[in-house]
Amino acid sequence: MACLGTLLSVSSRSVSNMNKYLREDIPSPCYVLDEALLRNNLELMKRVQVESGASIILALKGYSMWSAFPLIKQYLKGCTASSVWEAQLAADKFGSEVHAYAPAYKAEDIKQLLPIVNHISFNSISQWEAYADQAKAAGVSVGLRVNPEHQEADTELYDPSAPGSRLGVRASELENVSLDDVEGIHVHNLCECDSYALERTLAAVENKFGDLLHQVKWLNLGGGHLMTREGYDVDHLISQLQRLKATYNLDIILEPGSAVAWQTGPLVCEVVDIVENQGSIALLDISATAHMPDVLEMPYRPHIEGAGLPADKPYRYRLGGNSCLAGDVIGEYSFDEPLKPGDRLVFADMMHYTMVKTTFFNGVQHPDIGILREDGSFDRIRHFTYEDFRSRLS
Repeated sequence: MACLGTLLSVSSRSVSNMNKYLREDIPSPCYVLDEALLRNNLELMKRVQVESGASIILALKGYSMWSAFPLIKQYLKGCTASSVWEAQLAADKFGSEVHAYAPAYKAEDIKQLLPIVNHISFNSISQWEAYADQAKAAGVSVGLRVNPEHQEADTELYDPSAPGSRLGVRASELENVSLDDVEGIHVHNLCECDSYALERTLAAVENKFGDLLHQVKWLNLGGGHLMTREGYDVDHLISQLQRLKATYNLDIILEPGSAVAWQTGPLVCEVVDIVENQGSIALLDISATAHMPDVLEMPYRPHIEGAGLPADKPYRYRLGGNSCLAGDVIGEYSFDEPLKPGDRLVFADMMHYTMVKTTFFNGVQHPDIGILREDGSFDRIRHFTYEDFRSRLS
């Protein structure tokens, strides 16, 4: 989820040189990956892998910008896929290890996955019984997702251990079940959490599934390890991973999505109009519901650099999207100077859990995708057109 992204608001007429994302060759709207910032994150992950002995793979559900894969695969060992299409993307564009997990697979899914994946984790005993032998015969390492029944996520929408969760097998369900052929355990319990949440989760996992950990070859700790966030205790993370390897003699896998692309680039947009209704409303050339849906789904209020809470500064605006959805509203902010049509706004931290969740709702123009290269040049990687909108319909 795109938690607490930063929005930088500036006038394109007066301060166009104050921000490297406000330049004539970057269109609006546009997602802009900052390649240097991505490399910084990957260098930290390289350190974690080297010092802990764990493997880190990219969670495509959080970040699937495959034009960045040539850089990412210099550092990470593969991808994890939550669907057949994600697995196909990983095999096609990343070309390394592919791990798969989904809440449920159909027989046709298994048929398509087994030739291209290295690991597959099942969500239930019934799915295990239906497909595990077939997977093992194909040479795929087979695992089982477990539910530690220990909650750490702050948002219910992203809490896999919430009461009644459909994700993972509880320890009570494994009584009198033969698990001799299980090669791995998969547990995803975190959401943009710190290493101490991981430590508490591991205590729950070891308490409920400790005997199984001594039996299996690998432990996949899922995602939610926000190791690239400022203030994250990386040394503590490394120590936890080292302890696991030493205690159970198994391979450890992490599959972050947000952490890979954390703070690596913005969504650039533009003010289209200002309307008045119990205050000033700035209408943008993007849509919260179509282009940054977690703003509404969590919900959360993106921070704005140079702006404040509604009463902090003299010019107050509600920022609204350009769809017909009445609730397509980002939030209320105040600014030092009035906003005008043509001014650019730069939403920072819009790489993860944004592009992967966009839609063509209302036929609103989808933002372009571009890369600000380490040498300072800008490449527009993808421009969306009416044909893209039409091709999703019939």
